[in-house]
Amino acid sequence: MRRALACIDVSILGRRLSLVARALTYGEQIPYSGPVYEGYRIEGNTIRIDFSHTDKGLKTSDGGPVRGFYIAGPDHKFHAAKAVIEGSTVVVSSDGVRFPVGVRYAWANNPVCNLSNGAGLPAGPFRTDDWTDGAKRY
Repeated sequence: MRRALACIDVSILGRRLSLVARALTYGEQIPYSGPVYEGYRIEGNTIRIDFSHTDKGLKTSDGGPVRGFYIAGPDHKFHAAKAVIEGSTVVVSSDGVRFPVGVRYAWANNPVCNLSNGAGLPAGPFRTDDWTDGAKRY
């Protein structure tokens, strides 16, 4: 356990914890959370993901394309997905999935992902499904 904690940048951890304390304990009106998954809508061959805590919109932490999304069809097999930010939502699709039914973000042991909000706070892992088959992290 000690070794794992040594790898964490404690200044980032301290900053994030202080934002939560300032907002929730002291009532400061400041962004304290990254984007939080709220729900989704299937729109043809795409799934639109809704978020709260977007704080002036969604963006990527590195300025590049959105990374870390996977999408599945009725067969429950996940494919790497294309994700596009539209305001406070992300539209997810894949050429390999014609009829999408589920999306996962950062659902891996060491995910490569970059979705954040306008305050620069990162989104945490989430999944739209509750399937027990194939729920393993990638």
